[in-house]
Amino acid sequence: MLWTLFWVNAAGTVYGYIWYGQQIEYTAQYQSLWQIIFVPDSPTASLFFTLSLLFLLFPRLSKPSGVYIGVRTIVEALGVVTSIKYGFWAVTMILAGGAQGDPLEWQHYMLMVSHLGMAFEAMLFIRFFVFGRFAAFLALIWLLLNDTIDYTYYVYPWLPDVLENDVSAIQSFTMGLSIVSTLLTWLFISLRKV
Repeated sequence: MLWTLFWVNAAGTVYGYIWYGQQIEYTAQYQSLWQIIFVPDSPTASLFFTLSLLFLLFPRLSKPSGVYIGVRTIVEALGVVTSIKYGFWAVTMILAGGAQGDPLEWQHYMLMVSHLGMAFEAMLFIRFFVFGRFAAFLALIWLLLNDTIDYTYYVYPWLPDVLENDVSAIQSFTMGLSIVSTLLTWLFISLRKV
């Protein structure tokens, strides 16, 4: 089952980077190259979660010591916190666009299912991961930095045209969702210890 989940997430990650291809090209051509890392939010979240699954698939390599455990905890925390955030964020933006008249096509429904899957699998698998609240806090710092770069340099995910007038509200929602995702992660960490 873990291998299936790993390959599904790996395929979704690749698809996500392809999905962001035009925006990555646009950013490379018209903006600074350093901003590219902040463009593909969901696939990067999926990448971290996919890497987290490798720690579960190869437990013999998961010796809790030194640099290895530091890398593992950061990767796992980023995988969980960002998957929860971008899972719910994408669904909310698609539904908000649809509510304002953006025609929803089959791809929108596929994206909603896959992004909800990201959020729920992260919350489900947190009990198998080793990271704690401090690593989740570091993931929050990353998310808030990403949010700041997104809305300062306009590298946030391209929105449906009907939402372009709502960017300041979307920015507030996005930053709030970063905090809520971290709080949810902390809650699940607490439940893990019960």
